[in-house]
Amino acid sequence: MFLVVAGSLVAVAAAAVSQLGPVPGIIVGLFVVGALFSIARSLRGTGTVLDDIAEATAKVQEGDYSVRVAEPHNGIRNLHRLVFGFNTMTARLEADEAVRRALLADVSHELRTPLTIIAGNLEALIDGVYPADEAHIAPILDQTRVMERLIDDLRTLTLSEAGTLALHREPTALDLLIAETVRSFGATATAAGVTLTDAPTGELPTLEVDPVRIGEVLSNLVGNALRHTPAGGTVTVTGSHSPDARLVTVRVSDTGPGIAADLLPHVFDRFVKGEDSLGSGLGLAIARGLVEAHGGQISVTSTVGQGATFRVDLPTET
Repeated sequence: MFLVVAGSLVAVAAAAVSQLGPVPGIIVGLFVVGALFSIARSLRGTGTVLDDIAEATAKVQEGDYSVRVAEPHNGIRNLHRLVFGFNTMTARLEADEAVRRALLADVSHELRTPLTIIAGNLEALIDGVYPADEAHIAPILDQTRVMERLIDDLRTLTLSEAGTLALHREPTALDLLIAETVRSFGATATAAGVTLTDAPTGELPTLEVDPVRIGEVLSNLVGNALRHTPAGGTVTVTGSHSPDARLVTVRVSDTGPGIAADLLPHVFDRFVKGEDSLGSGLGLAIARGLVEAHGGQISVTSTVGQGATFRVDLPTET
């Protein structure tokens, strides 16, 4: 391409010299030299960038996702877009790889405890240290159920984050769903000495949601609130809607100890939990995935010593 352009410019310069004389020809010649130099520099820069991308691609192929290509100095728009797209791709690959490794480490850690308990109890039963009675077999069964719940939670979380979770939407009265959730935790709240109330403000619009999945979200939030609220405290579930009725909001508030400031930004991350938490650390991550699968958002506000409030916003139109 460069040779074709150069030949064309040289031909133009030669024609100018023959028709306009030496002085205009020299001027045209200088213009041609300048144009050729500019084109050559641009092509050289483009070739260098393409070489860098080819070399970086080879490193990505080998599994090195930290590689980046320097931004080109020329003004070719598509070349800038290509470099930006490549760097964005490798950054996402690097982030995904970090998440994958962290997930494998977390899953291995969470599975180690129940597996250790199961193996220890079985070895004791086989060696005759423990009798094979209900008191010693029951803990083994309990730990297998812990593993089963963990696997189910991981599957739900993976499907929701991948956007492949099947939702069975149907017209749902959210105020009734709130009331059912509160009623289902009534005995738990009474046993813990916590007052559990629901206070929907006005008639809520009917939503096209999966009632089972949204019920899981509400159950998770209410259950967490009850576990972190001391006796004599209060957990309140309220529902409201925006003035244009396009958004329904559910708030779950408690009077517990609140969430530490360093933990607050990460409460919806996988396997993140407080020091006194007995769960797997997946509940809130699953809740976020389920809410986002419905096109909604979930957030939390908290002040240490003053409790926490979880907020779920769901659109009335899908």
